[in-house]
Amino acid sequence: MTLKSFLCAALLVFAASILQAKPQFGRAFLFNENWRFSLSDEKDGAQPKFDDSKWRLLNLPHDWSVEGVYSPDKASATGYLPGGIAWYRKSFTVPASEKGNNVFIYFEGVYNHSEVFINGQSVGKRPNGYISFMYDLTPFLKYGEENLISVRVDHSLDADSRWYSGSGIYRDAYLVYSSPVHIDLWGVYFKATNVTDKKADISVEATINNSLSTGVNVKISHEIIDPASGKVVARGSKNLEVGGKLKETLKQTISVSSPKLWSLEQPNLYTIKTTVQQNGKTIDQNEQQLGIRELTFDPNKGLAVNGVWTKVKGVCIHHDAGCLGSAVPREVWRRRLLTLKDMGCNGIRMTHNPQATDVYELCDEIGLLVMDEAFDEWEFAKKKWLKGWNIGTPGFQGAASYFNEWSDKDLGDMVRRDRNHPSVIMWSIGNEVDYPNDPYSHPVLDHANINQPVQGGYLPGNPKAERLGGIAKRLAGIVRGLDTSRPVTAGLAGVVMSNETDYPAALDITGYNYTENRYAQDHAKYPKRVIFGSENGHSMESWKVVRDTEYIFGQFIWTGIDYLGESGAWPSRGFYSGFLDFGGFLKPRGHFRQALWSVKPVTYIGTYHLPEKNDFLSMDAWPIWNYKEGEMIRVVCYTNAAKSRLILNGKQIGEIKNYNDNTGIIYWDIPYQDGKLEVVGLDKDEKATCNYTLQSSGRPFALTAQSDVSSMSKNRGLAHVVVQVVDEKGIPVLLSEDEVTCTIDGPATLLGLEASNNSDMGNYSDNVQHVYHGRLLAYVQSTGKTGNVNLTFTAPWLKETKITINISE
Repeated sequence: MTLKSFLCAALLVFAASILQAKPQFGRAFLFNENWRFSLSDEKDGAQPKFDDSKWRLLNLPHDWSVEGVYSPDKASATGYLPGGIAWYRKSFTVPASEKGNNVFIYFEGVYNHSEVFINGQSVGKRPNGYISFMYDLTPFLKYGEENLISVRVDHSLDADSRWYSGSGIYRDAYLVYSSPVHIDLWGVYFKATNVTDKKADISVEATINNSLSTGVNVKISHEIIDPASGKVVARGSKNLEVGGKLKETLKQTISVSSPKLWSLEQPNLYTIKTTVQQNGKTIDQNEQQLGIRELTFDPNKGLAVNGVWTKVKGVCIHHDAGCLGSAVPREVWRRRLLTLKDMGCNGIRMTHNPQATDVYELCDEIGLLVMDEAFDEWEFAKKKWLKGWNIGTPGFQGAASYFNEWSDKDLGDMVRRDRNHPSVIMWSIGNEVDYPNDPYSHPVLDHANINQPVQGGYLPGNPKAERLGGIAKRLAGIVRGLDTSRPVTAGLAGVVMSNETDYPAALDITGYNYTENRYAQDHAKYPKRVIFGSENGHSMESWKVVRDTEYIFGQFIWTGIDYLGESGAWPSRGFYSGFLDFGGFLKPRGHFRQALWSVKPVTYIGTYHLPEKNDFLSMDAWPIWNYKEGEMIRVVCYTNAAKSRLILNGKQIGEIKNYNDNTGIIYWDIPYQDGKLEVVGLDKDEKATCNYTLQSSGRPFALTAQSDVSSMSKNRGLAHVVVQVVDEKGIPVLLSEDEVTCTIDGPATLLGLEASNNSDMGNYSDNVQHVYHGRLLAYVQSTGKTGNVNLTFTAPWLKETKITINISE
């Protein structure tokens, strides 16, 4: 029996003023330029008369931690980088003509424990560094005069996360002008119902905020615009009376004929235009994107998208991008997500906190399913290494310190902000908060097969696991009060223990972390429970249980991309299990996963010395073909082809191998010989469908550079420039570790150089970096002016390379 069908629509905001306006109301302008910054705790940092002339001038987004020095005495949890306390200040003028209108400041994310001041007056605090928030500046502004906004950021408890968080105003800021009567923050909510090929009903709720002391009558209109023709295909309008100093919500239903559905293969996005009029005059409006799609979750058949039963091939991601830290431009995320989708991925888990709105918008546009997640901790903090790794006594810094006070608002704000994205298919209220004995305990730990360390069995002095059920019910109620179009879930680490509580019953669907061995018995014991893998390892076995079990609708691999923090012993920048490396390049294990997930023919070969244990097959074999003549080398192939042929210098080597469904890897052991090594994927009739080639290289001779764009906008345009070490014949030299220097002439700046070496704990804030596997990536961003940007890359003893990128309007 079907558990429930969840239907929803999507929301992406496009402001006519500048780029995407995330607040979703009024006239929103990016407020990122010309901030003063000091990495110190200034007593009078909020006061207008304070002299900040010697402070550093910078643009947002900004992450000060990634600019710091890696040190082995820092917390391994956050990547051996520092936190601290800092201030940001910015002067601005609101035109006198805006008097009578309201003015707000909107921050997408400030990590963390922020306090915002306007002209010396505190307007609010927000401890959670992952949540977007807004304050009304109107009562404290001087119209037509200079105003000062100041932000204090306290990340002095720098081991408050199990992964790298970054520090500072690391996402965009907006200044928002609006009429006193306006759409509320994230105040338009869509959901699609009665979806068929002939019609879809779009239920639209618009919440209007009236800051006036007297009541008003407004007309609220919605128009839905076809994505291809640009024509209005549906409209509706109604009047609403809003009392003084109140908010009121108006519900309307608009029908779209022959709807073009949003799907993984065709992520169709309509535009919905909302207009608010008072006395015939438009006082607020916005345009957002609408994706119409239907979800069905079934305990026996899994997940259907628009009636098509679908396996989620998902990955978990964190919010940093290596050398960029947590201040990640939209185009960096676009490149990464497109690479993951090309790999065969169709799902993203936002672990373990809300991400930047850019990421959700891109998932909408690209066609990826999202598990949105709010918390990694509830009322108790998890253990974290405070100094180094596995040294001393773990500490308990973390979000638990403000969970009881802020969790309802934090969770509600996440749902309200993200609830109209078609990519979001479920809400997660927590991750591994039920880890056995960290801290919750239960008598079942004395005799159950937990499949994870339980640290000594039942500990009666620890908090009782039964507490989990009550918290889960409260959080799930917050979600359902704001959105009924998607299920509530969580990632359970101690599912055996949690099964003894009300925790799983509070959820609509249940995520299992690394407990594939529980699927069958729990499906039999709890036949109405929808089960999926919310966090999983890379093994072939963990994929096959999803692929071959109808009622398990998917998995989310840890992780999709290498990320800073959760590091091991020094030297280690972060967690290195991703399919993509820090620079967003596909790693060997990414090719292995592509062979399992992709629907197109793919093949890949990597190599390593013949292992001592003959049955050792690695999913991490790099594409290197440089060894000593005659050495025995294992050539491993990751492919989805039915058969594979290996060719060395034009001659077949060994026999044609059949696909191995037990390991997902086939291999040949051959003596090394310089030259060209190629694998050809064959169908069952031995017709070639795909191929992959390795070539022996000579010594490093020159650098090459290639940009993903030849021209970019002066307004935050970004180029990814790949620098490669090659030999005299132009063949990449993967064994190179040369040091490269980048210089820039023109209206652009170097955001960072990323070689993706996890053990390189050097300086990432300069223009010098060693290549890794013969390659590095340069992030180059425009600075607001037009003209040509000339990039030069040099390395000792190597021929330099130059590249030009045009900056245009």
